[in-house]
Amino acid sequence: MSSALLNVEELQVHFKVYGGILKVLNDVALTVNEKEKVGLIGESGCGKTTTMKAIMRILPWNAIVPKAKIYFKGKDVMKMNDSELKRLRRRSISIIFQDPTAALNPVFKIRDQIFDVVKYANLEMGKNLSKKEIEEEAIRLLREAALPEPERILDSYPFQLSGGMRQRVCIAMALASAHELLIADEPGTSLDVTIEDQILRLLKQIVEEKRTSIILISHALGAVKGFVDRVYVMYAGCIVESARTPDLFREPLHPYTKGLLAAVPKLTGGGVPSGIKGRVPDYMNPPLGCRFVTRCEHAMPICEKKQPRMIKAGNDREVACFLYGE
Repeated sequence: MSSALLNVEELQVHFKVYGGILKVLNDVALTVNEKEKVGLIGESGCGKTTTMKAIMRILPWNAIVPKAKIYFKGKDVMKMNDSELKRLRRRSISIIFQDPTAALNPVFKIRDQIFDVVKYANLEMGKNLSKKEIEEEAIRLLREAALPEPERILDSYPFQLSGGMRQRVCIAMALASAHELLIADEPGTSLDVTIEDQILRLLKQIVEEKRTSIILISHALGAVKGFVDRVYVMYAGCIVESARTPDLFREPLHPYTKGLLAAVPKLTGGGVPSGIKGRVPDYMNPPLGCRFVTRCEHAMPICEKKQPRMIKAGNDREVACFLYGE
């Protein structure tokens, strides 16, 4: 266990389904330091959101966690009781989900939803705010999230707001409790590209002003490149590479990372990218060795039998690939 703000090691998550057990996360490990912006990238369905839900301990009922070491400021999250978890979620960590329509209750006004968040976040800080103080704080948070006419927003239902405005409301609610770590789970996925850019710029401005750590989950590589300090690359439930952002985009090491970057369309043209051949493995019966083995052009016999571990590949970078190891 390191002295990082957040330290995750050996995280495994399986899911019970009708046909058997889906072995999704496979020994995921990552760290987030104080005031650091970290990106988590990979294809849809690779386990990014599941990782964040495991950290927050909000996995669905059919999830199984065979093994996990999750430490926040040195405290074991997996051993926290209900009151400790509530304190963690109200004072330290908050998450912005990718679909603001699903994150907000459609039958309650924004006022009712954000007031509860503000009230209980402040109670955990030892502040019992009056109704007027709660409203003032809610208006301040909405303004901080770049929402015009916050008083009108408070008296609106979610369906009366645009997608971008709903996502800003979710950001405002997250800011009430994200005093140390904010998790943004693909915050612009359901928005058009111009609004997505505004949301990402807003998030970057907020975390830099508040000096808060953030984990940005995304499959939009361009958004990650201009936002985070360090990147983790995930494939089929495994972290396959980690590096400082400029190093990763300048010289990717893992064959999957190379294929992922090569699949991004370029403004300069040059034809349509071919993408990565093959498909993501079946989580019910994943390969014994490297999970990328069936799609890798550099696959070796050892890749089919043994799972590669993360090894040092330079300053502040690691890669899980036998091309760089034994």
